[in-house]
Amino acid sequence: MTDEAYMRQALALAKQAADEGEVPVGCVITLGDRIVGTGRNRRETGKSALAHAELEAISAACETLGGWRLWQCTLYVTLEPCPMCAGAIINARIPRVVYGAKDAKAGSCESVIRLFDLPYNHKPEVVSGVLEALCAEQLSSFFRSLRQRKRSAAGNDTVADLPSELLDF
Repeated sequence: MTDEAYMRQALALAKQAADEGEVPVGCVITLGDRIVGTGRNRRETGKSALAHAELEAISAACETLGGWRLWQCTLYVTLEPCPMCAGAIINARIPRVVYGAKDAKAGSCESVIRLFDLPYNHKPEVVSGVLEALCAEQLSSFFRSLRQRKRSAAGNDTVADLPSELLDF
């Protein structure tokens, strides 16, 4: 399969996250032509800052492969990894990262900082912009919908009290 085909799989996981009220981020990890781990954002439902799509997928891939070194794998994610996820990618020794949309607020591959360029013991190859327009539109549409619900349901505590940074993408 191609990078685009795997990114479409990640987009499907991101849609599942959005359907659950989560920020739509999906992740797929492959070994050759085999998917060995998947994940989607679950921070709200899991009530955990650690419930990122990449961390979920890395955990699943480690379990599938029976070890923590994912040195022959490729990680596909719809949104540029944050510093926490980029650190996990380094620690898991993932050699190739493919992402869709840039993240101007927390992107740690290229947008805010190039974490992989720092003198760590592992430097993944980064491929950015794969299905970028689809990935960015999925995120933008989700946040547009949140903002619209916030405006129309000012008395609804769950939506009205969302932090403004959650509504900005």
